[in-house]
Amino acid sequence: MDAKARNCLLQHREALERDIKTSYIMDHMISNGVLTVSEEEKVKNEPTQRQRAAMLIKMILKKDNHSYISFYNALLHEGYKDLAALLHGGIPVVSSSDGKDSVSGITSYVRTVLCEGGVPQRPVVFVTRKKLVNAIQQKLSKLNGEPGWVTIYGMAGCGKSVLAAEAVRDHSFLEDCFPGGVHWVSVGKQDKSGLLMKLQNLCARLDQDESFSQRLPLNIEEAKDRLRVLMLRKHPRSLLILDDIWDPWVLKAFDNQCQILLTTRDKSVTDSVMGPKYVVPVESGLGKEKALEILSLFVNMKKADLPEQAHSIIQECKGSPLVVSLIGALLRDFPNRWEYYLRQLQNKQFKRIRKSSSYDYEALDEAMSISVEMLREDIKDYYTDLSIIQKDVKVPTKVLCILWDLEMEEVEDILQEFVNKSLLFCDRNGKSFLYYLHDLQVDFLTEKNRSQLQDLHKKMVTQFQRHHQLHSLTPDQEDCMYWYNFLAYHMASANMHKELCALMFSLDWIKAKTELVGPAHLIHEFVEYRHILDEKDGTDCENFQEFLSLNGHLLGRQPFPNIVQLGLCELETSEVYRQAKLQAKQEVDNGMLYLEWVNKKNMKNLSRLVVRPHTDAVYHACFSEDGQRIASCGADKTLQIWNSMTGELVRIYDEHSEQVNCCHFTNISSHLLLATGSNDYFLKLWDLNQEECRNTMFGHTNSVSHCRFSPDDQVLASCSADGTLKLWDVKSANERKSINVKQFFLNSEEPQEDLEVIVKCCSWSADGAKIMVAAKNKVFLFDIHTSGLLAEIHMGHHSTVQYCDFSPHNHLAVVALSQYCVELWSMDSGLKVADCRGHLSWVHCVMFSPDGSSFLTSSDDQTVRLWETKKVCKNSATVLKQEIDVVFQENEVTVLAVDNIRRLQLINGNTGQIDYLTEAQVSCCCLSPHLQYLAFGAEDGAIQILELLNNRIFQSRNAHKTTVRHIQFTADGKTLISSSDDSAVQIWNWQSEDPFFLQAHQETVKDFKLLKNSRLLSWSFDGTVKVWNITTRRIEKDFVCHQDTVLSCDISSDGAKFSSTSADKTAKIWSFELLSPLHELRGHKGCVRCSSFSVDNTMLATGDDNGEIRIWNVSNGELLHLCAPISVEEGASTHGGWVTDLCFSPDTKMLVSAGGYLKVRDSQRLKEKSSLYPAFQAIFTSCVSAGPHTTHQKRGAVTITLFCMLRWICKAAFLRSFGSSDDSVRDVLRPELSYHPIQVLDDQND
Repeated sequence: MDAKARNCLLQHREALERDIKTSYIMDHMISNGVLTVSEEEKVKNEPTQRQRAAMLIKMILKKDNHSYISFYNALLHEGYKDLAALLHGGIPVVSSSDGKDSVSGITSYVRTVLCEGGVPQRPVVFVTRKKLVNAIQQKLSKLNGEPGWVTIYGMAGCGKSVLAAEAVRDHSFLEDCFPGGVHWVSVGKQDKSGLLMKLQNLCARLDQDESFSQRLPLNIEEAKDRLRVLMLRKHPRSLLILDDIWDPWVLKAFDNQCQILLTTRDKSVTDSVMGPKYVVPVESGLGKEKALEILSLFVNMKKADLPEQAHSIIQECKGSPLVVSLIGALLRDFPNRWEYYLRQLQNKQFKRIRKSSSYDYEALDEAMSISVEMLREDIKDYYTDLSIIQKDVKVPTKVLCILWDLEMEEVEDILQEFVNKSLLFCDRNGKSFLYYLHDLQVDFLTEKNRSQLQDLHKKMVTQFQRHHQLHSLTPDQEDCMYWYNFLAYHMASANMHKELCALMFSLDWIKAKTELVGPAHLIHEFVEYRHILDEKDGTDCENFQEFLSLNGHLLGRQPFPNIVQLGLCELETSEVYRQAKLQAKQEVDNGMLYLEWVNKKNMKNLSRLVVRPHTDAVYHACFSEDGQRIASCGADKTLQIWNSMTGELVRIYDEHSEQVNCCHFTNISSHLLLATGSNDYFLKLWDLNQEECRNTMFGHTNSVSHCRFSPDDQVLASCSADGTLKLWDVKSANERKSINVKQFFLNSEEPQEDLEVIVKCCSWSADGAKIMVAAKNKVFLFDIHTSGLLAEIHMGHHSTVQYCDFSPHNHLAVVALSQYCVELWSMDSGLKVADCRGHLSWVHCVMFSPDGSSFLTSSDDQTVRLWETKKVCKNSATVLKQEIDVVFQENEVTVLAVDNIRRLQLINGNTGQIDYLTEAQVSCCCLSPHLQYLAFGAEDGAIQILELLNNRIFQSRNAHKTTVRHIQFTADGKTLISSSDDSAVQIWNWQSEDPFFLQAHQETVKDFKLLKNSRLLSWSFDGTVKVWNITTRRIEKDFVCHQDTVLSCDISSDGAKFSSTSADKTAKIWSFELLSPLHELRGHKGCVRCSSFSVDNTMLATGDDNGEIRIWNVSNGELLHLCAPISVEEGASTHGGWVTDLCFSPDTKMLVSAGGYLKVRDSQRLKEKSSLYPAFQAIFTSCVSAGPHTTHQKRGAVTITLFCMLRWICKAAFLRSFGSSDDSVRDVLRPELSYHPIQVLDDQND
């Protein structure tokens, strides 16, 4: 610091220390870069105001001239003019050499980096704003390679984007600070689907060689994770520039530990993210000299020679950079029209675009109008056509070639003329160009050409139909993405309702669009255009919406599922099913296999009342105490009261200034009150007999997410994004207590100020002494009086609790989790009672009625659904488990199964009819071949035989000492074979003889199979496989197969060989004549769970716990084909985990594999032919039967039975398919884990 400046500061030190308050002064100095945050903290730690001032001055004395000047300016800005006057005489002179101006000129390196990163080019006429550019570069330098945010903010049209681009147009700055490059994203105002498209495009640009993934991310969270990995691994030390940010929630999607420069009109958008933040404000207009310089460059004159009208134009448009550029471009072509353009601005002849804006758009509106009028007559209509372009949408040149029916070069020449006149903007994407309009230009064109818009949209659709067929669009086409994203928009805007319905109700369109961009955008379109789609048939619209919603998680998988197969699982009355059936019939001739569900009529729609009271997303709904009224609130900032029986709207309140997140009635109906919480940080109390709110409660420092009255209505609890639970006195509206929930998520590695915890919801106990709250993936239970934590439940890393509520009477809790899921849980047992499906988007709220007989759910799909508790629980309660047997006879399918309440059920697979036979501790069961008898084993080791004709116990005996695990009749039905947890197999000729045991295994028998000629094959945990002669009761062969458990065996059709698979990760092929294996099959990296011979005995298929399938040559043991699971980065594993069963078709051409879902493959190449994705988690086994063919069933039909873990409302699951002519075939299925049948499907080609 100069001696003069230092002496001046020392001279007036006492006066400064006595009078100044340091906090705001330090803010200015930090923003100027002369004071650090750590220095600020050091000052704040001083105990008194005077000591803080003394510490600050002590620091300034150790700094340079820039610090003195910054301190002086801060005093002036904060109103200390008398103190600033004392320091004025000591202001040092700073030479230009002290600055750090960037090297002028643009090198080829800079051009390459900016072009690759999508940074816009300089305007045709450009005037530097060096002070602002230096300020931006200075803030970016402060990031010092660490994650952080630099915000450029100011009014619309002030040149923020140009400044952001200019800041990185500097060779040495790029090399020093961002050697990894610069990546520009034009964001704009977006909904969730629009944001997903932006993220997908950015990920594709950052991963052009597809070294990380060959598919686009299918949801925002996946895109955020992909972007984080790409920025850290492929583009370290790079800068991400986000242009035109409107919403804080959008910014969260880019919060991934990288350096970010953003432009915005709202400085507060970065409040939602963590990390260092710096701000560069931009004035709304250029200074007079800069504006005159722009005009002088456009007209090629010296500033001094500009006419007087130039000064008046700048004054009239308030120095708006965009207006000055538009007028300048016009004057370049017509230099004698100064007076004319000034008069056009002064007369204000054009309608204002945004009258509500604080910025004066009137001059901009008129300047744009003049610019359009001055276009050549032969291209004016082309500019009018751009009226149908949406905001923040970049249009490929190819789209405009189709719209105008012109060659690429002709279109580019026209568009370049628009760009030159500042009427259009251009971005380069690789070899192609993308064109877009400024928001204000879109508004101007829309208003000016409003009467023509419908015809212009119709022209776009008609031209598309001329040049494209829907099925011909491929991802490698330049315009493909545009049509998938905006064709429906153009049809709706053109009032082409018939064409829109045909598009949206097309399985081909759904397949093509979801395969490219995922289902989210398509679901959004169904909601947005619902009013049009309902005109054709509301039922069709409902069918397609539900189809997309319930299968959305499948449509995001890789490899992409067969959408025809998914459609065949819909009800026969559905248009989705009708189209799928038609396509299936056409494709069967080409070798495709499709499976059809035959008992789907058992499915029921459980929601009783659906209403649409709001114009935007519904965030919360609740019953009044008497159940007669329901309140709902949402994104439209309103609170609405309506009749719960009729859906009639009763009252609307609209006093909140932001979205209303929650509402709750008092529990006593004598004096009914209602509480609401909002993003405006306030709680409000409403008396429904009054027109306005009764009380407003202040205290939360962030959005109020939920509120709930105590059972006695004396206390109101509220939850907030500030991480707290607050309790309020209802009578006085004063705060009673605050519980910091955020503290339970703190760890030593993450400071509290960087941790974001949103307390989602709360629910009182019946006595009002305890309260439950949900935050992130945890649920807490607190004592109201002591604020102590009573219990904590962790929901898992991949689940987020959106909302929860307790039933007042039956100990049930209803929970809304992420991914559109609603679940009912028993609080007594801690088990899930039911899944409730039907919503088409995020579920924000769930709540029981006062008597617990029903509950409400509200969702982003703009619906509120009312569910009946008993009905939901009843349809989800019965679960088939443990053991099941299936008999296929003629064209009938019969299932014997045990449910979760120990009842033995006989189920007709075609009709779903259930006969309950007996209740016992049943552990396994089987049917006799001709359906005369059934046998079941119990947990106490007993076996009973029941005669089906009269439902009476025919035989009973205590067969085993431990639980019976497997049981099976022989082919003649006279002998019953069983095994248990002990090491013996029991043989019982139950009609004439006492049983005997086959004992030789050293450990538990895993399973057994019947062979020809009264022989039996058994395998065990002891690693051995034994062949028994049932007649002589002796071992014929004893094979020591594996060092670990033998998990499965299969027999070749000629009876000469068998296979064994083991937990030792190997499989082996054996001859019954040799005690050593023919071939040992190595290569699996997980337990080999199953194996299957082909019918011709030439191939053996094996499957493991990693989802891998291998096909081997039986004669030489060589590996023929391998189907490896997909890695986590690429998508879901092949079978969602284990491969649990395999089976070849009779002609050996197809292989069916079971696991998380069912796959049908070409056995020669393991190429997938068909996939079945039932609504459950895992299929443990499948049986393929060669059932008889009748006049009603084509020869070659096969039957497959599926079992799974997840509860659902169907009673049995199997598939009918191709087979031979045995009188009847039945297969006993013995999975190792409990399972529940889900769906009955039937492959019918007629």
